[in-house]
Amino acid sequence: MSLDKIRPQLAGILATLDKQSARKGYERILAAIIPAKEGLGPRCLLAGHGEREFLRMNSNSYLGLSQHPAVIKAAEEAARHFGAGPGAVRFISGTCLAHTELEKKLARFHGREAGMLMSSAYATVMGVLPRLISEETVVISDALNHNCIINAIRLAQPATKAIYRHLDLKDLEARLAEFRGKVKRAVVVTDGVFSMRGDHAPLAGLSALCSRLEDDFPEGIITVADDSHGVGAFGPSGRGTEEHTHGRVDVLIGTLGKGFGVNGGYVVGDALFIDYLRETAPFYIYSNPITPAEAAAAGKALDIIDSNEGLLLLERLRTLGTFLADGIQALGYESIAGAHPIVPLLVRDTARTASLVAHLFNHSILATGLSYPVVPKGDEEIRFQLNASHTQKDVEFLLKALQSFREST
Repeated sequence: MSLDKIRPQLAGILATLDKQSARKGYERILAAIIPAKEGLGPRCLLAGHGEREFLRMNSNSYLGLSQHPAVIKAAEEAARHFGAGPGAVRFISGTCLAHTELEKKLARFHGREAGMLMSSAYATVMGVLPRLISEETVVISDALNHNCIINAIRLAQPATKAIYRHLDLKDLEARLAEFRGKVKRAVVVTDGVFSMRGDHAPLAGLSALCSRLEDDFPEGIITVADDSHGVGAFGPSGRGTEEHTHGRVDVLIGTLGKGFGVNGGYVVGDALFIDYLRETAPFYIYSNPITPAEAAAAGKALDIIDSNEGLLLLERLRTLGTFLADGIQALGYESIAGAHPIVPLLVRDTARTASLVAHLFNHSILATGLSYPVVPKGDEEIRFQLNASHTQKDVEFLLKALQSFREST
């Protein structure tokens, strides 16, 4: 067998990951979701752990819409109407009414002319970013951008690329000045909300800077933001980092798998650009779309977000976030202040991060530890992710477990 000759290499890579404490290991398998009761939010059961109920503090479903009855009902009805899957790629016969209606809703939600769905936000970034990059383009990227942006830039093979210091607009301006007269086009790309820390890009200042310097490049400066962790969880009405910062980028990418609680990714922009992507982006052209059921569920989730109910969920989320962040700091832990439901607890040590994750699990709490190389050395952390289904009792339960860890070490 051909794999036999490379098995030692594969085993060596896994052994290195083990040594670095960077191996993700086995996946915990959700067996059931237990509805909220007695002042507590939903709990989950894990395969192999019997009836023991766990508090889930590492879910991206920030508004809890994955369990919303109306969202589930929309998915069920669409599945009965269209079937379990799309059955084809979009340009053949895989486009259903649920897809096109959702694309229009997303465009209106973000104040854009058009939108386009893809299978995931990762696939959207990989599909969109290379279509903006020519052989005479410099791509300038925030130092802490997500892995999907890094890999999309590699795939695109621009003329050159540069990194600016995290959130540092003066450094971004210096990088743009460095390439003035050397390339025709610049693409500036950033996360909206940074998934490891919960901080956000200064999109208003970034866009103003790029607009001011645009004439330095014959084909201008194009701004791109992947706001997957922002949309549906951030901003007064859940429109993400653009709304929070009063900024606007040229190309906005989002996900349906976090704040919307469903699955899939999307991009919104002007109509000509979206038409161009439909004809040229291979991740769109050659992949089946999300299912009609997912599209219908996401459409219902968007309706909820863009309603009084959504405003109440967002307000509850902000209140819980403040309560948790204040509690973490009161216990003597380090965190990063912010208005996003990602609340990091900075441990700054790989072994201690693993110990704290294990301690929380022993106290029936699911939490994610982030260590090098996922985050830089010295930035090891526990990433807590709140959602609107959590309650104050849930947060108090978590804080009590954090306190017991601190007292025992």
